[in-house]
Amino acid sequence: MTGSIDFAAVFDRLPTPYMMLDSQLRYVAANQAYLDAVARAWSELDGAFLFDAFPGQGESRERLESSLLRARDLGKVDHLPLIPYAIERPAHLGGGFEDRIWSATHTPIPGPDGKTAYIVQHTQDVTAIQRLKEVAFGRGEMAMLQDDVLLRAGAAGAQNDDLRRLFMQAPSFMAVLRGPEHRFDLVNNAYGQLIGWRDVVGLPLREALPEVVEQGFVALLDRVTATAEAFVGREIKVALQRTPDGPLEDRFLDFIYQPIVEPDGAVSGVLVEGSDVTDKVLAGEQQRLLLDELNHRVKNTLATVQAIARQTLRGVEKPEAFVRAFEARLLALSQTHNALTDSQWAGAGLRQILGKELAPYDPARIVMDGPDLNLPARVALSLGMVFHELATNAAKYGALSTETGRLLLSWSAEPPGMLSFEWREAGGPRVAIPARRGFGSRLIERSIGAELRGQVAIDYEPTGLACRFTVSLDRVF
Repeated sequence: MTGSIDFAAVFDRLPTPYMMLDSQLRYVAANQAYLDAVARAWSELDGAFLFDAFPGQGESRERLESSLLRARDLGKVDHLPLIPYAIERPAHLGGGFEDRIWSATHTPIPGPDGKTAYIVQHTQDVTAIQRLKEVAFGRGEMAMLQDDVLLRAGAAGAQNDDLRRLFMQAPSFMAVLRGPEHRFDLVNNAYGQLIGWRDVVGLPLREALPEVVEQGFVALLDRVTATAEAFVGREIKVALQRTPDGPLEDRFLDFIYQPIVEPDGAVSGVLVEGSDVTDKVLAGEQQRLLLDELNHRVKNTLATVQAIARQTLRGVEKPEAFVRAFEARLLALSQTHNALTDSQWAGAGLRQILGKELAPYDPARIVMDGPDLNLPARVALSLGMVFHELATNAAKYGALSTETGRLLLSWSAEPPGMLSFEWREAGGPRVAIPARRGFGSRLIERSIGAELRGQVAIDYEPTGLACRFTVSLDRVF
């Protein structure tokens, strides 16, 4: 099916910039998109050494040359994700140099002896993307290179073989569709990988990729064929079956449908070219989610700090006492934040939170009975403050204020998804019901009741304070 393909014409119709160097880094071919991007005529580049045509100094020159030499000498594709490189503008465009940032892929093309004979550069810059949009939205068909250009670069048959290898090995996915049925005439390796290596050559699109029909892509190809106008898609979602009898997988693609216009003006097919940008799109979505979550957490933390400051100020008369109490509560909040940061905010262990708050006290006087449950981030933050207030109260007035007092802590995850916790003090001073509710009790009730929507009860039993609460571990906050 590939014998009738004119790879020189395919190369020139590619809507993104490509050029080819020989092993001495001299130009042997460039498509029109590349010539447009660098604002040069082929006659200026034909046979020229790359760095004579585009002089460069410093790190940018070194990085570009090193990438090309690695591709040539190692015989492996080499990528330059981002490289600044200024190019000289022609006199008719005002002269001088123009700063640009490029992304380049260098693909070695072996000769008959197996050594690298050519290096193909696929490059992108903002200007090239803008020109691509101009093509898509009304500038018209891109002009083809004259046959003598390729003849000057070498024998036409050999050059066509090299361009075929370029087509097959290009990092972007490509396919040639022919006729009203959009029958696959050619696909490259990247396209095969995208569609799960299905054997589609010779098949109409509806039969080769039936899952895309109802997603609007056949209608889109029909429109490109009827109007002879290219279509540019950015981050377009498509569901593809990438394994035999497997489920549909969502992918996001940047692509262009470029009409193949014959000399008589008729559209004989469509050239498909693009990139799978799924990872970039998903990373962007994850970043947005993380930023939203960060904003939410910052607001919650600031609200907590504000409440701590306000309530602490109400409960003390001297500035020194305020500073001590306020700093202690901020430290408790910080310790819980540290525990959550260690787990990348996936949660924190209940024993870990208790251990941080009770670390200053004699462990022989603290009895813990319960499984080490993982607390969701929101629950961990709130309970960290609760345990700090209970521990501070026990050290000042309760069981930890004497040498004989003990803390008896017990909990369970019954029923499933619920935390039932009891903080009981024993062996300390006799307890009396306080005359007024202090900040600690208000914070506990607010944290359990308002923030975690649980149930809490504080009992001032004569033998020792008891605090019992239940909260959900499954609730999404």
